Amino acid sequence: MIIPAYVARNARKYPSQEAVIDGNLRVSWQQLDQHVNLFAGILAQQHDIKAGDRVCLVLPNNYAFIVAHFAIQRLGAIVAPINVKLTASELAYIFEDAEAKLVITCDMTSSQALKACAEIKLTYLVVNDMPVFTDANRHVSEFERLPEQAIYEPATLLYTSGTTGRPKGVLFDHKALLFVGMMFATEMHYGPQSRLLSLMPFTHSAPLNLSLIGGTLVGSTHVIAPTFTPDLLLNLVQKEQTTHFFGAPVAYLLTAQHPNIAQADFSSMTHWIYGGGPLAGDHARRVQQAFRSDQFYCVYGLTEAGPTGSLLLPEEHATKAGSVGQRAAAFTEIRVVNIDGKLAEVNEPGEIHIGGEGVMREYWRNPKATAEIFTEDGWIRTGDIGVRDADGFYWVKDRIKDLIISGGVNVYPREVEDALASHPAVLEAAVIGVPHEEWGETVKACVVLREPIEESELRGHVAERLADYKRPRVYAFMDELPHNANGKVLKHQLR
Repeated sequence: MIIPAYVARNARKYPSQEAVIDGNLRVSWQQLDQHVNLFAGILAQQHDIKAGDRVCLVLPNNYAFIVAHFAIQRLGAIVAPINVKLTASELAYIFEDAEAKLVITCDMTSSQALKACAEIKLTYLVVNDMPVFTDANRHVSEFERLPEQAIYEPATLLYTSGTTGRPKGVLFDHKALLFVGMMFATEMHYGPQSRLLSLMPFTHSAPLNLSLIGGTLVGSTHVIAPTFTPDLLLNLVQKEQTTHFFGAPVAYLLTAQHPNIAQADFSSMTHWIYGGGPLAGDHARRVQQAFRSDQFYCVYGLTEAGPTGSLLLPEEHATKAGSVGQRAAAFTEIRVVNIDGKLAEVNEPGEIHIGGEGVMREYWRNPKATAEIFTEDGWIRTGDIGVRDADGFYWVKDRIKDLIISGGVNVYPREVEDALASHPAVLEAAVIGVPHEEWGETVKACVVLREPIEESELRGHVAERLADYKRPRVYAFMDELPHNANGKVLKHQLR
């Protein structure tokens, strides 16, 4: 079955169970299925959307996003969720690259989207409290069931964050996304009783494919909000008795500082999941203490791989926090390949590769980039430098492109960042290479503090933990680091 068919299945199996909770709006699976059909009818009849067309969503995590996402796919068209924080020129580039037929947005996120549409003369649709979502008397369109082979047809076009240049479209078919969703539902024990809190944007692969699709496959309830704040996290967990939350490490670090966290009732939560980067040992312990839980899961992957990859389980955090786990997730394999193209030895650095049924189909109309990222045997090259330790645990040293070569010696920024983060006064740190006349590059630390500290004290702290050549020579203390919508630090902006 294609992905939206699971919405219809849930409508039959769990007709009155809550499917989506968006603020005061509470919608059952039966209602969601009807609304998806209604909206698909509008798209087909009023906008001539048909199989293969691309429809871009510039929407936050709201009910309109969920209805539109499944309605587009129900028609056999390709949904392209786009980061709502992009400028008009950035959006126009993506709209044109995708050759979009329609853009769907709402008042909250329409400012830049409508400018982009006007610039390139593209049709748009603004959805807020549309009658289609509330008028139960309207005719519910029936759609012919797409043929079985439709599972191999394109379903979703996700654009990479563009941290190193123009974003690329990552194209997935239904089959790959079904495997990704099943992987996460299996590993995180999703079920119809689960209540998944989604505050990270659905325009990114992990919240979309792991949470929205993964939960939909098994009939979980989706609790959503348009943005993330520590207040929202605390309030929604308690109000809606959620069971699972996925967030970037910075979401946990910020919430851990909330003045009311000690009084929060987290008794319903069974899975605290983080990804987009590991939590270093000291940060992991700090977060576990603040949340009063040891049920933390680290997931590692790549948009182009689904994301599928590896996971660090709760019981492994005590000795391996900072690692991305000992094994690949369900339906997935992982390996480290050295510079000679062979499997790396223990603690030998190499590139991490991910293989499995959940990997992308291709980069959208970019055969050169597609050929570069796939290995000969169909695995995805992650661009991450990693090692596997003597216990079989994988450690991501850094992005290949972020490696600092100072005086001919490799310095891995993440190792330096972990040393900085181990100081209790440091909230977050990012390390970059900056030009140096003699050494080629030298190490610069960009640091966000949780409390005042002298630079000399931090230098001394790092000196106890790192060899001289790895230590930052330049420090910049900042109010915050630049992040993309998924919580990853944008190092090209720091540079």
